[in-house]
Amino acid sequence: MSEDTKVHAELRESFGKGFARRLRAAGKIPAVIYGHGTEPVHVALPGHQVSLIIRRANALLELDIEGTSQLTLVKDVQKDPVHQIIEHIDLLVVKKGEKVAIDVPIVVTGESAPGTIANLDATTLSIEAEATHIPQNLEISVEGLEEGAHITAADVTLPKGSTLLADPETLIVAISVPAAPVEDEAEGEGEAEGEAAAETAEEAAAE
Repeated sequence: MSEDTKVHAELRESFGKGFARRLRAAGKIPAVIYGHGTEPVHVALPGHQVSLIIRRANALLELDIEGTSQLTLVKDVQKDPVHQIIEHIDLLVVKKGEKVAIDVPIVVTGESAPGTIANLDATTLSIEAEATHIPQNLEISVEGLEEGAHITAADVTLPKGSTLLADPETLIVAISVPAAPVEDEAEGEGEAEGEAAAETAEEAAAE
């Protein structure tokens, strides 16, 4: 674990929307820790530090709770839909060496054949990996792929120790040729009629 993922968590015994608002106003984020058959533990986390850490998908937080260290995985981040302020975080208790199920972001690299585009059909892939070795993303190269090529979940190279949970036939990327733009016939007819009317008006004026 790196030093930047070590977070001091304060136990909290007050709940409710009003208390949560006061926490956020003080620069803290309400969170709940659960898993491994333990009772849920409600804590307050330092807002700025945690906001930076959870920019990474499936972030791990090593919490210091009154002197006790607890390794957790960020499972859900609830944000205000308008202001995008973090309102609450769900944390799952994990153990070093334990495997966890996560959805890992997919990143497409390379350029497909000239004149084609790579259509990303799935933005994440469900895998099982060790809690302390969760990949930040899964890279898929489309370099030189021709029209009609497909990449499925089974084609994705996973990190050592990880296993695929998604259906192997899940479509990830499809290579295609963009459809040519179709001229609006009605618009074309309207322009033609307008030009004809203008020509008639000019002829009448000339007479």
